[in-house]
This record gives sequence, C-alpha cells and structure tokens, in this order.
Amino acid sequence: MAEFGFTLIGTDGGARRGRVQTAHGSIETPAFMPVGTAGTVKAMMPESVAATGAEIVLGNTYHLMLRPGAERVEALGGLHKFMNWPGPILTDSGGYQVMSLAALRKITEQGVRFRSHIDGSYQNLSPESSMLIQHQLDADITMAFDECTPFPAEEEVAAASMELSMRWAARSKAAFKTRPGYGLFGIVQGGVYEILRHRSIAALTDIGFDGYAVGGLAVGEGQELMFSTLDYTTPALPQDRPRYLMGVGKPDDLVGAVKRGIDMFDCVLPTRSGRNAQAFTRRGTVNLKNARHADDPRPLDEECPCPACTKYSRAYLHHLIKAQELLGPMLLTWHNLAYYQQLMAGMRGAIEAGKFEDFEAAFHAQRTIGDIPVR
Repeated sequence: MAEFGFTLIGTDGGARRGRVQTAHGSIETPAFMPVGTAGTVKAMMPESVAATGAEIVLGNTYHLMLRPGAERVEALGGLHKFMNWPGPILTDSGGYQVMSLAALRKITEQGVRFRSHIDGSYQNLSPESSMLIQHQLDADITMAFDECTPFPAEEEVAAASMELSMRWAARSKAAFKTRPGYGLFGIVQGGVYEILRHRSIAALTDIGFDGYAVGGLAVGEGQELMFSTLDYTTPALPQDRPRYLMGVGKPDDLVGAVKRGIDMFDCVLPTRSGRNAQAFTRRGTVNLKNARHADDPRPLDEECPCPACTKYSRAYLHHLIKAQELLGPMLLTWHNLAYYQQLMAGMRGAIEAGKFEDFEAAFHAQRTIGDIPVR
C-alpha cells in the first residue's frame, strides 16, 4: 500500500496545485470535500457524488459515534464499505460539534463531557477516544482533537483555547495508530490573532503532522477578516504538507482562499442550499422558489453537464420546489456539488497554466453580470 503523502505539482502566486495520496486513492488539489455527516451526503447516492467529480468525502466523528456507533461501523467493514464510498474519507475530530453544544457540554483538560442531542445520554470525548473512533471508522485522514475557538473571543480566551488544543494535539499524535496510506492532520487555532496563530503553527510543526488544517474560521468573522487571517497564517505553514481550511465555504471564499495557499475545503453549503431551493451557478446564486422561473424552458446553467441542467428546465425545477417533491432538492444538490467540483477543476487548470489571476478576474466578472434575464 502506498504511503500517505503530498506532492506539490506547481504554484501560481500563492495558489498551489498538488496531489494527496491515501490508502483509498489520490486527491487532486485544490479540492472540495462534500460533507457526508452521518455516513451519507444528504440527498445523494455515493455514485452520484463521484459523478460530480468529487474524490473525497467528509464523515462526522461526533454523529457517527452516537449513531450507529464506531464499533458497529468497524464490525461491518469500516465506513468505506458501510456507505459504499471506495474513495478517500476525512473525518473531523468532533471538536466543532462539541463547540456548537455549548449548553450541553463541559470542557476539562482530559477532554469533553457532553449530552447527546439524540437521547440526552452523557458521553465523553478526548484526544485518545477521538483517535480510536476515527481509526475504527477507517478514515484515510484523521483530524486531531481540538477545541474550536468561538468568535468573537478576547485574546486571553483565544490563547487559553489554543494552548489547550495544542496539548490535545500532542495527545492525538501519541494516540494515532500509524498505518501506510493513512494521515493525521493538526489544526491551527488562535482566533483572529496573528501571534496566537504563529504560536499554534510552531507547536504543531514541532509535534509533526501529515497535513495542517486552519480551524476557527467561518464562525462569524466575515470574509475580510477570514482572508486577512489566512494572509499571515498560510505562509507560515510547511510547504510540503497539504493545507485544509475547515468549514469553508461560498464560491468566492474558495477562490480567495486558494489564492492564499489553501489546498482542501469542506462545507455543508452546497448540499444545504440545494435542499433549500438555492443553486450556485457561474453567474451567481439562483433561487428556484422565485416565480420568474415558472415558465422558463431554459436550463439552470447551459454550460453545466449535471443532470439538473442537461435534462430539466428551470420551470420544472421550480415546479418540483413549489410542489415540495423530493426530486427538487436532489437535483439541486447534485447541481451544486457539480458546480463546486467544476470550480475546483477550473482553478487547478488555471494554476497549471500560470493563469490563476486571469481565472480569478473572470470568475468575479461573470458573477457581477448576474443571472440570465427573464424571458
């Protein structure tokens, strides 16, 4: 089995073109990972996810440990077999979900004690148990257990949170079971404070990880502050390891973050938006609930090869949404994931050609034009 690794194929300014090699295949970067929270990308079959161009999906440690349980998934052959996804899988550590359960959890040096949102039972999660659960799930990429620092946070609060995450990162590395083709990523924390981000990077690189994630962003700070944080964070990360921006984001977030040296992304936005009648296109966002589409025979995006665009009209998609038919969210989810994969492929090609700046300008210019006119 091939070793886990990252190859930096080329750069264009700060943008990077690379390849991540895992036990279950390779990932061309920049890459977007559809979110399969509970062992499924909502409203999509795994074959459909692959058809969009996705090479890796994300699984959620918190949700899978509660239901169906990591031991059960392991006994059934691991998450790849369980959900019928043969490609790479990244699992988050559970830290973000624990942060979102502020009223239901207690953080100590040992880890987190929280109440299940399913049945109210008390559960414990620590760096050691998180590593074990992700091993049982058979994740190709395991994330170190961390505390996701909320926003806003005073510098002293962000510092204490970051330092706890660094101690947990060391324990995660010690508990991680090394295997060929499997990697462990550390997570940079520190809020929006440059000195804390650099201290976090120093601590993580001293421990040593197979990749580095930027955490604690996309939590309400806004795009300008997110980009300024990346401006001083990504240059300090090791050049020979993949970089993953967690929980991001909107299409223009992805373009701006790739420009700043990020290689990997995940976000629920394309799937959640698809379930809520919102479609992402080259011209911007389209709301299929809008009555302007009721008599429109044209496709959602004439250049998109997904089934929603090649086989159905805007009028039909609008009808499905208004009639609350399940096919509507399914088709829009497929379209959104396909659009995100086309966007990533476009950026990969632009970096290879040394034309990322032109790609970025064209991307923003096309979105400025807006949706096609009403007929």
